[in-house]
Amino acid sequence: MPLPKDSMFFGFADKLTDEQRIYVNSIFDRQLTLVNARSGTGKTTLAVAAAKLLGKPLVYVFSPVEEGRMGFRPGNQREKESAYVTPLHDALYEIGEDPAKAIFDPENAEALKRGTAWVYPMSHIFARGTNIKGKTVIIGESQNFTRGELKKLLTRIHDDCTVILEGHTEQCDLQNVSKSGFAPYIEHFRSEPYAQVCELTVNFRGQLAQHADTLEW
Repeated sequence: MPLPKDSMFFGFADKLTDEQRIYVNSIFDRQLTLVNARSGTGKTTLAVAAAKLLGKPLVYVFSPVEEGRMGFRPGNQREKESAYVTPLHDALYEIGEDPAKAIFDPENAEALKRGTAWVYPMSHIFARGTNIKGKTVIIGESQNFTRGELKKLLTRIHDDCTVILEGHTEQCDLQNVSKSGFAPYIEHFRSEPYAQVCELTVNFRGQLAQHADTLEW
């Protein structure tokens, strides 16, 4: 079923554009939503808000782009991840959640007790035998995953999960853009009955950000 008509959706319900409403409804209606969206269009915020209403634990997966990069950055694991999970933190704040309490952290007693969100670099998900069951899975910046990486990740997900594959085909950070798996997987899943491809085109950060995003690479 789509977003309930009587839901305020954390204050977003009356502000959704037609594109955003299609996107949100897809998250509630389909097992897999693939969203190709520019920066500032609300793709992560709306996905996190929908995940909160769905009520399943949230798994946020990101790619550090360079395979060995996580090991060489200073700090503990959480500090290394911080640069990649800012969109998740911002989205949690938007729906009134404190990331320090919402994100599972074995070093924080309160987050350990209350945390219902897990943050994983792609290498963690690829551990042998990993299964993802009963979760809402947001795969952030999917354009920065290769075809093989997305295949490894998606083949570990069970049918009781809700998956949001979000990214933008025009903002790939891979050295070889042709290796990105995001665009190929959009087409691979486009005709599947349990999947829907969505696009968001309005950058709500304003005219400067909107116009900057139109420059060809």
